[in-house]
Amino acid sequence: MIVAGSTYGMQLLWVLLLSCLFSGILIYVYGNYTLITGETALFAFKKHLKWGKAMAILIIIGIAFGQWNSLMGIMGISSNIIYEIFAIYFPQISQNKYEFVIGIAAVVTAIFYALLLVGKYTFFEKILVIFVTIMGLSFLISLFMVYPMPLDVIKGLVPSVPEVQGGKMLVAAFVGTTMAAATFLSRPLFVKGKGWTIKNLKQQKKDAITAAILVFVISATIMAVATGALFYDGKPVTQVLDMVNTLEPVAGKFALTLFFFGTLSAGLSSIFPILLIVPILIADYQSGELDTSSRQFKIITAFACLFAMIVPIFGSNPVEMQILSQIFNVFVLPLVIFGIIFLINNRQLMQGYKTGRSINIGLIAALFFSLIISYNGILALINYF
Repeated sequence: MIVAGSTYGMQLLWVLLLSCLFSGILIYVYGNYTLITGETALFAFKKHLKWGKAMAILIIIGIAFGQWNSLMGIMGISSNIIYEIFAIYFPQISQNKYEFVIGIAAVVTAIFYALLLVGKYTFFEKILVIFVTIMGLSFLISLFMVYPMPLDVIKGLVPSVPEVQGGKMLVAAFVGTTMAAATFLSRPLFVKGKGWTIKNLKQQKKDAITAAILVFVISATIMAVATGALFYDGKPVTQVLDMVNTLEPVAGKFALTLFFFGTLSAGLSSIFPILLIVPILIADYQSGELDTSSRQFKIITAFACLFAMIVPIFGSNPVEMQILSQIFNVFVLPLVIFGIIFLINNRQLMQGYKTGRSINIGLIAALFFSLIISYNGILALINYF
């Protein structure tokens, strides 16, 4: 969002709005399906769809590749942020930047892996929620001081793609971030974990709407602050330290501390779900419970942790790699939407609960949108390579 706001202003606000709208619909229907049938997503695909088994396997592979690519981008950004903060106060370490970044990434990865193995995720998640709240509040406060022109916000709601190099890539990355298939597929496990039943349909609907609105508000706020602070001054974000400048016009050097807690917490709070998503999906496919003490869980998460080290080890630009990695998340979207459309319109499975016309129209629109974005993502990758 910071990269988009600092580079293109509010021009891609329409992409964010559509992504969050369709995300809300998909979160809602996936949750409803589980509350009504008691089945999780991939297991239902495998059981009820003709080509469901192959579809489920493709989805697992696609999400694993997309999410693990995101993981290495997040780890690269997080380790570089920590390094840059230390470098400000201890300039002498700048001579050994590469070694410090790898060391930081290794320590962070080891800590997260250890926490997963000892089952401390629930406790740690509560701390991360606090940090993410700090991030949201810091940008929200900044919005009252550094904000975009109202006309630019209105223009941003009109569909358009920046006719510059990287424009198509950022559009696809936007959707890959805010409309990630992993979010919808993990929804059934979330509602089951909450202990919700068919009696909680209204609560599930309210929760889905709230989630979509919060994602839009926080993301749009970050984009708006980046537009007001950087875009109008012609300062696009291309490196990790550039992002600190988003808050610097408002808070001065204190922005470094705000950015440290805000952006790091956002990144770190994403690492746990990404490490867990593949074991969760495999457990879903096998119709089993996620066992964090199993050998399968330890091997998969260990491989994911090693994958996360790619960007720090090869010294790639983490901002660029994070944008690139998000594109891969869009390619499984059509399958995920296509599958749920068939399931929720099967009256026998839905036990008499009829899916409304407006929801079906929304899902078809989401499918059409995902196909366009996937095609756009393919073009972006061809141009990039």
